[in-house]
Amino acid sequence: MKSLRENPLRLQSTKKLKAVMQRYFLRLEEASGTKRRKVAWCSSIGPCELLIAMGFEVYYPENHAALLGATRRSTEMIPLAVAAGYSADICSYLTSDVGAFLKGVTPLSEAYGMKSVPKADVLFFNNNQCREVQDWFMFYARQWRVPIVGVNSPRVLDEVKDSHIRDVVSQLKDVIPTLEEVSGNKFDMDRLKEVVRLSKDCTIRWRKVLEFSGCTPVPMTFFDHCIHMAPAVILRGKPEALDYYDTLLAELEQAVEDGLAAVPGERHRLYWDGMPIWGRLRMLSDQMRDLKTAVVASTYCNSWIFDPLDPDRPFESMARASLECFNVRSEGFKESYIEQWIEFCNVQGIIFHDAKTCPYNTNSRFAMPSRLNAELGIPTLIIDGDLNDLRCFSEAQTKTNIEAFVEQLQEMVKTRFPG
Repeated sequence: MKSLRENPLRLQSTKKLKAVMQRYFLRLEEASGTKRRKVAWCSSIGPCELLIAMGFEVYYPENHAALLGATRRSTEMIPLAVAAGYSADICSYLTSDVGAFLKGVTPLSEAYGMKSVPKADVLFFNNNQCREVQDWFMFYARQWRVPIVGVNSPRVLDEVKDSHIRDVVSQLKDVIPTLEEVSGNKFDMDRLKEVVRLSKDCTIRWRKVLEFSGCTPVPMTFFDHCIHMAPAVILRGKPEALDYYDTLLAELEQAVEDGLAAVPGERHRLYWDGMPIWGRLRMLSDQMRDLKTAVVASTYCNSWIFDPLDPDRPFESMARASLECFNVRSEGFKESYIEQWIEFCNVQGIIFHDAKTCPYNTNSRFAMPSRLNAELGIPTLIIDGDLNDLRCFSEAQTKTNIEAFVEQLQEMVKTRFPG
């Protein structure tokens, strides 16, 4: 019989996460279509705080699209959106979600008993992470004939300047009259400050979770982060997120004290840049575990760390937080950011996911892997795939490439530490 140290750590917090998610979606279903509470759709890197402060129940369609990918239903949904006139080359979150709507199905039915996605009373986008989210939301604005508002973000920023912040603050304040009209509530600055405080507290906890990536052996991997980041995405600004992460942090602290590992016998440590391949998370996680290789950190899961949030300056700090998002930064900033996490986590190699339909979250197309390899002296691997469209992903080829990459790491370790 294997000892506990030879078995991968199974986080008990996952059971609590399921209950937390269940309550969130039940509230949305209760609010959808009622006059008492309104539903706002929000892009995942909002800022959602303004919507919560205005009394909306907030729904994040990117979370729904990821569920479509994780349940591997996207491939049958994408052609329906293509038939409706959307290109197969655009964001597969968009085409998966629109296709599912056109077919009248949702993975929320099996998971939470919901008949459909919640109907929006207003849609709020921020194109800081992706240009196409505006077109995605516009589909539903036309379907339901409801208002759409949002922020057109400055992009490719080396430095976030005061002029950029003023631009976003102005756009945030401009949407308030529409939100007041739809919600039936007047804007309340004190309420906004409280919500920003809760989001800040959530960020502090989520950062602490991710900083366990510096431990050896690591108690959580990137594949675990993709699951446990859910409250930071859909419940920030709510006390439920804080309660959940307090539970998770206590479990991680105990796991480190007990020497438990997500990858027993951990030999190699990698960094993941780019989107998850949602429909193959389990496959990739299992292969990495078999190779005794831990993907300890990622750019993607760090996207919900909003350090600048400050309840004393809610609008300015929300604007800065959205502008310091990795996706809107320059190549030089991105490389520096990745280098810091590689050093902190003692990483030996980087995997770049080149997602066919997601250029905004793909950083391998303009020689960044080559530059980081030259700067850091560590190998890089580019995996071709997609966040949702599995037709772009070859399981056999990817497995072969990962095996070869890990062999390269082994040879590198032997060279540096002979004997």
